[in-house]
Amino acid sequence: QVHLMESGGGLVQPGGSLRLSCAASGSIASIDTMGWYRQMPGKERELVAFITSGSNTTYVDAVKGRFTISRDNAKNALYLQMNNLKPEDTAIYYCHSFETGGFGSWGQGTQVTVSS
Repeated sequence: QVHLMESGGGLVQPGGSLRLSCAASGSIASIDTMGWYRQMPGKERELVAFITSGSNTTYVDAVKGRFTISRDNAKNALYLQMNNLKPEDTAIYYCHSFETGGFGSWGQGTQVTVSS
């Protein structure tokens, strides 16, 4: 079983930056692709970006050029650098891991609020 814990959320003004972190523990060796999702008020949870075990990255169009996903396998950590934040980026951000055997795990989420 994999346990994920996010940190780094908060309140930021439009145009500002935040860096989210996700610490993984437990069955680390089973983790393959990792990703960030977000859930905006009143909406379904949606994919933001993911990164494979080989560090190939994919982003949704809404965040391309502004967000950067990265991972440090030595530290069992996943990151999301978010620049030029917009009010529509306000959401709860969740870390997710895809694991061997078809399993997946979620973190508890971290709130990001973009407001002046």
